Amino acid sequence: MAKKAQYNVAVVGAMGMVGGEMIRTLERRNFPVAELRPLDIAANAGKEVSFRGKNWKVQEAKGENFEGIDIAIFSAGGDASLELAPKAAERGAVVVDNSSAWRMDPKCPLVVPEVNPADLKWHNGIIANPNCSTIQMVVALKPLHDYAKIKRVVVSTYQAVSGAGKAGTDSLTNEAKSYLETGKVQTTGKFQYQIAFNCIPHIDVFQEGGNTKEENKMIFETCKIMGDDSIKVSATCVRVPVWYGHSESVNIETERPLSPEKARGLLATAPGIKVVDEPAKNGYPMPLFSNDEDLTMVGRIRKDESIANGLNMWVVSNNVRKGAALNAVQVAESLLEQNIL
Repeated sequence: MAKKAQYNVAVVGAMGMVGGEMIRTLERRNFPVAELRPLDIAANAGKEVSFRGKNWKVQEAKGENFEGIDIAIFSAGGDASLELAPKAAERGAVVVDNSSAWRMDPKCPLVVPEVNPADLKWHNGIIANPNCSTIQMVVALKPLHDYAKIKRVVVSTYQAVSGAGKAGTDSLTNEAKSYLETGKVQTTGKFQYQIAFNCIPHIDVFQEGGNTKEENKMIFETCKIMGDDSIKVSATCVRVPVWYGHSESVNIETERPLSPEKARGLLATAPGIKVVDEPAKNGYPMPLFSNDEDLTMVGRIRKDESIANGLNMWVVSNNVRKGAALNAVQVAESLLEQNIL
């Protein structure tokens, strides 16, 4: 496709939490949009979304409504992506898909622009957006891996309820409200157990070997994005009673020595990262600080004394922004920058 001044952009799942954030991100980052085409389920057709001071009517997400679209950003779930992404690509659109449907397809790049933008060059019309927890971790791992080569990663996640969509945030809100009003928690059924005042070490379904699908996503996606199958990853993913912002305790073992001081310097100059690491002043990342933050925050950087080349750090990012909508828009931006749309 020849480079153009502006592009026709479809957002699939436009009425959802992430879809709405995608539209806001396109506006906030001044993406060169000629026409915005919000697409969603048939029941939402005719509704309107606001973009750059104008209301745009939602259309049904179906094949013919991708005609004339240059870029289609999907946040509609795996089944919808499997059905509609090929139809969009057949009509000439480049798809950036936020579901897990295409992530491990060897024909589809899995891209975090701060980590592996060159992988976009071999796309065949569909590009996968990684899992939210994987995105923030690999942003922090990349500069350290380039310097010292990471051998092993042990990560424990503390994932906000917004990772389960609006139903997740509503569950936390309603359960906490019921406790404040009655002294008892009335569960909503969205999660396996009540989420208010609780932590649930169970995200997505359990798979063979005992890991959940979420944990396996982090294991396999990390190697694909980093382009290094030798990296060993162990993950435990936990849902916590926080509205927005995923937190991760990340322990790495490297081949070369890597001091905390060197790691801070590498991270401070890496794209997409904000180092927040002044423990003496209670300075460290927290999900509270991620509400209006596009950068991935890294702190609590310290040596792991239990092994020769070990390092601990604490990584926090807004899961709806960098973990989903922002990364997808950045992928689209990178396509334009590299002129490989």
